[in-house]
Parts: sequence; C-alpha cells; structure tokens
Amino acid sequence: MDEEQVRGRGGPGQWWRHGPPPRLRRWERAEPDAARWPWRSTVLITVFVLVGSSFATHAQQGERASLDAFARVLLVLASGLLLWRRRQPVAVVFGTAAAAAIYLGAGYAYGPVFLTVAVACFAAVVAGHRRAAWTALGMLWAVHLLVAHWLYRWLPPAGDDPAPFGQEIVVAGWVLAIVAIAELARSRHEQWARERAERAQAARRRADEERLRIARELHDVLAHSLSVINVQAGVGLALLDADPEQARTALTTIKSASKEALGEVRQVLDTLRTPGDVPRAPAPGLDRLPELVEQAARAGLTVEVTGSPPGLPPHTDLAAFRIVQEALTNVVRHSGSRHARVRLERSGAVLRLRIDDDGPATGAEAGGSGNGLAGMRERAAALGGTIEAGPRPDGGFRVLAVLPVKAEAKEDDR
Repeated sequence: MDEEQVRGRGGPGQWWRHGPPPRLRRWERAEPDAARWPWRSTVLITVFVLVGSSFATHAQQGERASLDAFARVLLVLASGLLLWRRRQPVAVVFGTAAAAAIYLGAGYAYGPVFLTVAVACFAAVVAGHRRAAWTALGMLWAVHLLVAHWLYRWLPPAGDDPAPFGQEIVVAGWVLAIVAIAELARSRHEQWARERAERAQAARRRADEERLRIARELHDVLAHSLSVINVQAGVGLALLDADPEQARTALTTIKSASKEALGEVRQVLDTLRTPGDVPRAPAPGLDRLPELVEQAARAGLTVEVTGSPPGLPPHTDLAAFRIVQEALTNVVRHSGSRHARVRLERSGAVLRLRIDDDGPATGAEAGGSGNGLAGMRERAAALGGTIEAGPRPDGGFRVLAVLPVKAEAKEDDR
C-alpha cells in the first residue's frame, strides 16, 4: 500500500500492511546418486565374490560342498541384485539375504557371498530403510543358527558336524560392524544433505536480499526523479505560450533530473554486471540533502531542514537519504502542501528522521507502484530500525524513522 492510500485516497485498508507475502518456491533436494546405475562397482563385486568363493571352497575342501553351477548362479544373483541397490534398497537387501541363506543352507563354503549382504544393508540404511536392513540381517543370522546347530543333519554336506558356539561371536561381531558402519555413513550422508540444503537456502536468501535491494534503489531513484519531471513537465506545458522563460526553466530542471536519474540507475546496473566490484561513485548519503532540497524547490516544494547531517556508516547513511527522498517525493505527488519540514536528530546510537507536511491530500491520482512506504520500512528493518507513517492529528502527514547506528558504526570502524 502506498502513501496515496494512507492519506485516504486509495480505498480502505491498514496502512501498515506491506501486501501479500512473497510466494515461496518449492525446493526439493536432488538425489543424483539414486538416478545412476552402479555398473562398475557391481561388476567388481561380482568378480570378487566369484573368485573369492572359489578360493574359499578350495580352502574348505572336505568340510563344505563343492562350488557347482547352482552355487555360481546364487553368487551371480546375489551380486547382480546390487545393481538396483540405489533404486530398490529394500528389495535388494532382502534378495541378497535370501540368496545368501540358500547358499548357506546348500552347504557351500563360507566366503565373500556375505559381502553382497553387507553392501545391500549399507545401501538400505543410508537410504533410510534401517528397519528393513536390520530385519534382513536378523533373518540371515537366524538361518545361520538353524543350519549350523540343528538342520545340518539333513542338509549337505553329508556327515557335517555342528558349528562351535564360539563362531557365533564372530558372526555377531560381523553383523554389528555392518550396522555400525552403515549408521555412520547414514549420519554423514544426512549431515552433508543438511549442509547442502543450508548452503542453497543461504544462496537463495542472499539473492532475494540483493534483488530487493536493487528494486528499492531503482524505485527510489525513479520515483523521485520522475515525480520532479512530471511536475516540471506540467509547468512547462502550462507556461509554454504565456511565459516561455519559465517554461525554459522547467525544461532545464527536467534535463537535470533525468540526467541524475540516469546516472544513479547506471550505477545500480553496474553492480549487476560486475558484482563485488567497488562502485564507480559513492553511494548517496545525507550530505546530499541540499540537492534534495533544491530538486524539491524546482518542483514547487519548499523544504525546511532542522539539524545537520551526522556522520553515519555507509549503509545507514544511504537508508536515511532514501527515506527522506521517498518522503519528499510522496509530498510532491500526494500532498496539496507546498511546504515540508525535515528534522535530523542523533541521540547516542539512534538516528531519528522526521518529515512533516501540512497537507491536505490532493485527491488526484498520482500513479506509482505503491511500494514507497513498504520500501522505506524494508530499509529501516534491514538496519533494525522502525518506520511510522500516517496522518498527523493536526492535519498533514508525518514520516518518522528511527535507525540504530551504533552497531554498524563499530563494524565499519573495524
């Protein structure tokens, strides 16, 4: 809502409202790893499992069954399932556990087949399917207990003896190691995901803040300059025949205001083309208040300034200048008063700016984007300050800005 509405010409509504909140863009964390097929690692694991199982069978010859075609099919199946471990981690972890259980029940040699279960469990836990991974490991361990201590009488190889219970300690340690490593990887994966999300959010926040800053700068520069140009163009047209000399003065004012506006717009756009570079011209501050007074006088507004511009940090100085500029622009556009008062007062770590006019509202449509007061409040809020704007009890309009400067001054001193 702009000052035209605050002064009573823009329809009902609360003048404190800044308009609807910006639409939040949906952001979803991309998972590029899930879209890739792990061909290379799957092939390497398959080769390792086949070769390692052959060596394990040779080392356990006479104790376990020989490695036949069915065993090799089970090994290839268990290893090949790992190709889907990123897309279907639950199915893969149960599939590899089932293949390993059948391999174990068939009496084949202990060996790298259990590596496939470990890799599948790792992938499932990292993907967030912890219960499925633990269940699959528990089922495989239960099958091992049944085969090693009870079903061995009826399963190959013939004449097999029960496994010593001390072996279960090794199996338990193997299972706990898989779970611990998988949980550690899961926590690290979640931490990296949070860090990526925080970095992306911070980048978006910086981009939004920069976009709002540039929008405020362009609005303040163009609104002020175009208001002066609009007033002087009206004066020039009215006096073109009756008073050519006064019309010439109005045209001169238009030329000066447009040249200044072009220079400030060019400075803002230069920061977009070469971000991070030092601006070619210093940012405006309250030391340019006399120029504002002179421009307002050309537009027919007499401005009385009380207090001298205090030394301020750059950001506070720019915000104070833009607030005064926007307030005087609104007086020119929306008020019937031809007299305004600007009061500057610094008390300790607080700068107070007060801009008054005697009104009344003109009742004419002044145009504009309606973002003047919202922009002033955004500038003040960025520094931790406040803006109050509204009709005065005795008539007219007042803008009161309170800007803290102490913390920023200390930061600039460093």
